[in-house]
Amino acid sequence: MPSDNNPLSRFKDREHAADLLTSKLKNELKNEIPKEITVFGVPRGGVILAYTIYQNKVANYFDIVIPRKLGAPNNKELGIGAIMDKDTVYLNEYVVKALRVPEDYIETEKITQVREIDRRTLLYRPNQEEYNIENKTIILVDDGAATGSTLVVSARWIRKKKPKKIIIAVPVAPNETVELLKNEVDEVVTILIPPTSNFTSVAQFYDNFEEISDEKVVKIMNTVNQ
Repeated sequence: MPSDNNPLSRFKDREHAADLLTSKLKNELKNEIPKEITVFGVPRGGVILAYTIYQNKVANYFDIVIPRKLGAPNNKELGIGAIMDKDTVYLNEYVVKALRVPEDYIETEKITQVREIDRRTLLYRPNQEEYNIENKTIILVDDGAATGSTLVVSARWIRKKKPKKIIIAVPVAPNETVELLKNEVDEVVTILIPPTSNFTSVAQFYDNFEEISDEKVVKIMNTVNQ
């Protein structure tokens, strides 16, 4: 568990985590110019961090990507993988086999989550603008990663659109997840990497981990697009 006596063992809130990530990202990207960088947030919590990083002048472009976790039978909080669209799916084969998840369940869950992706896309990106990815350095941001499934599937989807480079930036992720993510992208930037055995949830590393509403995400998107 994180120690409350160490100010760097947890974050005050998402903005605080984003400011710490900004410092590391600026060092990593010191030889690149902001107009060649796009920062993407993963709704909902990751949008707050990505927008803060964007406001901190790391990138000239801000947008969101909308992956969805594929939940396990009888326990939707337990992820068996993630999906971006019908052609971009990541399955944690170890979990799928361990739980003996039927193929027909997986197919039904994919359909359910694609519908939610479509709903959020219409809400968050109603004008369906082209993504600014090709030949850009992409910073993919979330407020933390437990299994890393949604970041893996997002990175694979982004890779298809021919970016120059992909960086995943998360304030906290367990060591096994960081290693998984390193296999998918060019760089992984983190603040805290606790042992997997000490990691219960992303929320445990924040003093304030309030739920982010659709309205908050829409407000940010409208602000950026003004």
